[in-house]
Amino acid sequence: MIIMHIDANSAYLSWTAADMLENGYDIDIRNIPSAIAGDPDNRHGIILTKSTPAKRYGIKTGESLLEARRKCPDLKVFPPDYDLYMRCSNAMYDILCRYSPAIQRYSVDECFLDYTRSTLKFGDPVKAAYEIKEAVKEELGFTVNIGVSTNKLLAKMASELKKPDMVHTIFPCEIEKKMWPLDISELFMVGRATAGKLKAVNINTIGDLANADRALIKALLKSHGELVWEYANGMDGSPVVLNEAIVQKGVGNSITVPYDVLDMKEAREVLLALSERVGMRLRAIRCISSLVSLHLRTSELWGYGHQVQLQRYTDSTSDIYDIACGLLEECWKGESLRQIGVSVSHLSGNADRQLTIFDREGLEKEERLNKTVDAIRREFGERVIERAVFANTETDPIQGGVNDGNYLMMGGYKNEDLGASH
Repeated sequence: MIIMHIDANSAYLSWTAADMLENGYDIDIRNIPSAIAGDPDNRHGIILTKSTPAKRYGIKTGESLLEARRKCPDLKVFPPDYDLYMRCSNAMYDILCRYSPAIQRYSVDECFLDYTRSTLKFGDPVKAAYEIKEAVKEELGFTVNIGVSTNKLLAKMASELKKPDMVHTIFPCEIEKKMWPLDISELFMVGRATAGKLKAVNINTIGDLANADRALIKALLKSHGELVWEYANGMDGSPVVLNEAIVQKGVGNSITVPYDVLDMKEAREVLLALSERVGMRLRAIRCISSLVSLHLRTSELWGYGHQVQLQRYTDSTSDIYDIACGLLEECWKGESLRQIGVSVSHLSGNADRQLTIFDREGLEKEERLNKTVDAIRREFGERVIERAVFANTETDPIQGGVNDGNYLMMGGYKNEDLGASH
C-alpha cells in the first residue's frame, strides 16, 4: 500500500497571499511579517496563522493580537476568508483527483491519497508526489508538503518534516532514522498533557516511546497509551475513507462596533448590513438554510443570543434580515451592544427548491433580483449597488466580511490532548 498526505503550507496565509497577488496586490505577504487573525480590528483577536518572517519575531499561533504586536509593531494583519479557503481547498482536491480517485479530505487544508493502484499509471510515488507539488504551485500559487509512506500515520508524520514546499518519505525502514529522534510532542495524537505524562517517566522522544514496555504505557495512559505506542512504532491500519467534500455547517457574519449601539433603528441597520453579506455567501455556495441565529455581546462583554427553526428553507437576504430583526425584538432588552452577529445553519444544497405555500408572495421575483445583484457585485464590486435605506446614513451597507469558518473538518480533532488536527 502507498499513501500520500498532502498538507497546504500555512494554508490560510498562503491562500490569502495568492488571492491578493492575483487581484493586483504588489506585495507577497508571505515574505513580510504578517498574520491572519480572527478580528484584525480588535487587539484581542487571535492569531490563526503567521508568515515565516513573523515567526522570527516569536509570534505564535493562538496568541492575541496585542501580544503579537508587542513583539512586532509592524505586523501586517489580515482577516480570514473561509469562502476563499474552501475554493482553494476544492482546487487542490481537483488536482489530486488526477492521480487517484481514492482521496480522503481530512481537513480544509490536508488530504490523504491512496496511490497504491495509481502506480500502474503514474509510476514511482515519490516522482508523482513532486509532480503534484509542482502542479499545485504553478496552477494555484501556493505550496504544499507531501508525505509518502505505507500507511496514513507515517505519511502524515513525513509531511510534517521540514517545511515548506517539500516531499518527504518515512517508509518502515526509515522510522528509526527519521521519526524516532523527534521529540515526543511531535507524534500525532500526543498533545501537551500526554507529552507531560510521558516526559515525567523519562520518555522524551518518539523512539523512547517505541522502545518502552507496551503494558507500562497502557497503564500510564490507558487505551490512548496503546494507540500512541503503536503510532511510535509506525503501526496504523486505518484505511483512506473516501469523501468528496468538506461539509459546510453554516454561514455567519458579525461585527464589533467601535461604539455602543443603544437604538433599535441603528441595531436594525447593522443587522441588515450583516444579513446582506450572509445572503450573498449563502447564494454563492448554492445553499439554502432553515435556521437563523442572532448573536449579541454587550459593552460589559456579556454574550447571549436567540435562534429560530424555520418551516421552510431560504437564501433570501430580506428573509434572513426580517427573521433576525424578530429575534432582536424578542431578546434584546436595550443593553448597550458592542457586537452583533447573524448566522444561518441547517443548510441544504438544494438551492433550486420548489416553492411551497409557506413561501411569501413575490419570492421568485426576489430570487431573480438577488442573483442579478450578486452578479453585478461580483463583476464591479460589492458597493456598486446599495439599499436605499442606507442613503444619508453613516452605516456601512455591507458589514463584517469574515465568515465564521463553520465547517466540519473531516477527521479533525479539537481535544488538546489528541493533538492538532493539522
